[in-house]
Amino acid sequence: MTSPHALKRAEQIKHIAAEMIEKRVKDSRLGFVTITDVRLSKDNHECSLFYTVLGTPEERADTGAALESARGQIRTAVSRKLGMRFAPTITFIEDAMPETSAAMEGLLAQVRAGDAELAAKAVGATYAGEADPYKKPATDDEDE
Repeated sequence: MTSPHALKRAEQIKHIAAEMIEKRVKDSRLGFVTITDVRLSKDNHECSLFYTVLGTPEERADTGAALESARGQIRTAVSRKLGMRFAPTITFIEDAMPETSAAMEGLLAQVRAGDAELAAKAVGATYAGEADPYKKPATDDEDE
């Protein structure tokens, strides 16, 4: 379980990195980037920044390269603004959430179509046997 202090520090790193990317990093390869999540190691020495980029695969690759080249600049800003004795090593990871959610939406659409097809087949259908197929316990009237 992550401590509240670590969660707060991760949120601060997220804001600092987003601000740096928006205002300080001047790279023509940098596209429309959103920092989606930050994960810190328990000792605060490793920091993984998850990001998403809007655009073509080439633009996403260019943005990844631009972020890698600005990694030292962002690391320095994080350590200075948070007053950390040791600056965490920053790793940028492209977030796969958009692709994963699109795949899940496709699967849900297939299931909905299958449910609709099954509901259409069930209209007007009747039971193959009796309406209530379960046996009932014998009553006293039937014994006599």
